[in-house]
Amino acid sequence: MNSDNQYKPRGFRLLPPIVKNLLIINGLFFLATIALSSRFDLREILGLHYFFSDSFKPYQILSYMFMHGNFTHLLFNMFALWMFGNVLENVWGPKRFVIYFLVTGVGAALIHYLVFYFVDARPLLNAIDSIQANPSVSAITAFFNESGLFVNFSEISGEYTRFANQFNELRVTNPELAVQKGLEFLTYYRNAFLNAPVVIGASGAVFGILLAFGMMFPNSLIYLYFFFPIKAKYFVIIYGAIELYLGFSQSGSNVAHFAHIGGMLFGFFLIRYWKKRS
Repeated sequence: MNSDNQYKPRGFRLLPPIVKNLLIINGLFFLATIALSSRFDLREILGLHYFFSDSFKPYQILSYMFMHGNFTHLLFNMFALWMFGNVLENVWGPKRFVIYFLVTGVGAALIHYLVFYFVDARPLLNAIDSIQANPSVSAITAFFNESGLFVNFSEISGEYTRFANQFNELRVTNPELAVQKGLEFLTYYRNAFLNAPVVIGASGAVFGILLAFGMMFPNSLIYLYFFFPIKAKYFVIIYGAIELYLGFSQSGSNVAHFAHIGGMLFGFFLIRYWKKRS
């Protein structure tokens, strides 16, 4: 975009209404998560499950943005929302800002699970379908021996250990029963795998806000660790490149790096669309 001078606040407020309410809502949801933890895990209910899992509910596409894993997760997201979001809302106004926040948040979720499908889910589901079509002791054994990544999540670790012990005994003494038990476990395993990933946090929308700030105010200085100055446009480029690298190099990480990329990607196209219309 062009000069910073073309962007003028519509009505300057230190804490504009949408940013203020987002901070309050996120804080309340975090407190509710702690208060209700002895009864149930609110993150499992409001966090975003994979779209084709039994635990997915449509409202999770929005509710996941208001859930956070811990106080540090909440603090960094809310600090960035306040730091960059108040500038954007003062320039755009509340309506456009809330549209941008929601679009980038939903876009982040879509990109995250699109990558999840192609990188993790599709290879696993294809392998299970192949075994179910032509079941055998050797095929089941090979699946778990060669697919350690797929069984390495805590939700089924206990069940898998019990199954593995039983299966290893049965494949010698009763191969037919071993195949039956193996197929039963694969069905359970498919459902557990699809229900396991849960995305929470406003990070995708926050990265979209960061990108918008960098596009609209490219030469504004951001102080890393409150000391090292760097222009916003370079900060956004570096941060985006780091997230892209981490997304490929740490695919098994608990951090949804591709969700961050998705928020920035949807934010970029939305800003371009608005610019074209105006």
